[in-house]
Amino acid sequence: MVETAIEDVYARKVFDSRGNPTIEVDVVTVDGFGRASAPSGASTGRHEVVAFPKGGVDDAVRIVNEDVAERIIGMDALDQAAVDFMLHEVDGTENFSRIGGAAALAVSMATAKAAASSFDMPLFQYIGGLFATQLPYPLGNVIGGGRHAGDKTPNIQELLVIPVGAKTYAEAVDACFKVHREAGKIIGASNHGFAGGRGDEGAWAANLSDEEAILTLVKACDKVESDIGCRIVIGIDVAASSLWRDDKGGYWLRREGKLRGREEHINFMLEIVDKYDVRYLEDPLHEDDFEGFSELVKAVGHKVLVCGDDLFTTNPARIAKGIEVAAANAVIIKPNQVGTLSDAYEAVKASRRGGLTPVISHRSGETEDAFISHLAVGLRCPIIKTGILGGERMSKHNELLRIEESLENVKAMAELPIHLRR
Repeated sequence: MVETAIEDVYARKVFDSRGNPTIEVDVVTVDGFGRASAPSGASTGRHEVVAFPKGGVDDAVRIVNEDVAERIIGMDALDQAAVDFMLHEVDGTENFSRIGGAAALAVSMATAKAAASSFDMPLFQYIGGLFATQLPYPLGNVIGGGRHAGDKTPNIQELLVIPVGAKTYAEAVDACFKVHREAGKIIGASNHGFAGGRGDEGAWAANLSDEEAILTLVKACDKVESDIGCRIVIGIDVAASSLWRDDKGGYWLRREGKLRGREEHINFMLEIVDKYDVRYLEDPLHEDDFEGFSELVKAVGHKVLVCGDDLFTTNPARIAKGIEVAAANAVIIKPNQVGTLSDAYEAVKASRRGGLTPVISHRSGETEDAFISHLAVGLRCPIIKTGILGGERMSKHNELLRIEESLENVKAMAELPIHLRR
C-alpha cells in the first residue's frame, strides 16, 4: 500500500535566471519526494499576490521551515486542497503578504510532485488523469523589448510566434528556434551595430522600433514557413501596464520620448493587427482598463486572441469580471501570481466556464523547474508561453519532449482556438 503522509518539508534559498534569490522547497512523503522552486516576474501586475514577506526570501524560508513545517508534517500529500487551504490559513492575509506567494507556490507544487512520486507517476498524469494526452503549442518569444530588454529596444515587450501548423511538439519548438535564428540574421543584416544581444527570455534585444520589430518577425516567419512548410502566426505582448502613466492618462513611449493617448493607443493596436495579421494580442492596455479591452474584443475578437495577463493575474474574481464585460477571449495562467496549485486550477476552471482559452505561462525570472510543462498537459492548456532560449527555458521545452515521447501512440497536439487556425 502506498503511503502518502508528509514526513518532512524543507525550504532553501536558490537563485533564478536573473541571479535574484528565490525559494525552493522539498516535500518528503513515506514513499515519495517532490521539489519545486518559484519564479519571479519583471513586469508584475499590481493585483498579483505578494511574492515575498517584508523580510524577503530569507524570511520566507524561515517561515516555511518553522511555521509551515509544523502544520504540514503528518498531512496527506494526496489532499492538495487541504494543503493549499492550510497555506492560506498560516498566511492569514488575502495576498500572501505574510509568507509570500513564492513560498506558498513552492510548498504547493512540491506537495503535488511528492504525491505523484509516491505513485511513481509523472506529474501531468497525476494532475490530469489518463486522458491528459494533448501537447500544447509553444508561444515563442523571438524579439524582446520593454522591461525584458534594454532602452533602445521596442516599446512592445514581446514579439512572439506560434507554429500552428506543427504536427508534434518537437516540430513546433524547432520551428520557433528556426524563426529566432532567421530573425537574428535579418536584424544583423540591417543593423550593423547589432551584437547579438538577448533579453531575459532569450529573445533578441535590438535597436528597433515596434513596427520594425514586427516587420522583422513577419519576414522571418515567411522564410521559415517556405523552408519547412509549417504555418506560423505572430503575436505580441505589449505589457501595456509598464507603459501606462496614471498622472498623464496615456502610454509613455520611451524610444520616441512621447505620450500616446488612450484612444490613439487603441487605434494603434487595431492598426497593427490588420496590417501585420497579428493573431495573439496580450495585455494591449493597462491592467485596469476592462472597458478598453472590451472595445478591442468587440473590434477584433473574432479573429484575434485578446489575452489578459496583468488584467487578470490568474485571479478567479478578476477573470469573472472580465468574462462579464467580454474583456478578453484568452487568459494567462501564472501560478505564482495567485499562490497555490489549487488557486491556479480554480482560475483555469473559471476561464473555461467563460469561454476563455487558458495559456499557461512562465515568468521572465525563471528557475530550472519544469512544473509548468506538466501543468500545460495536465490542465489541458492548448498554449504554453515559456520563452525561447536559455537553460531555464529549455528545461520546459525538453520536459515536454519527454512527455510527448512517454505518451507514445496516444499523444496529440491540442486543439487550437479558431482565431489561430483560420
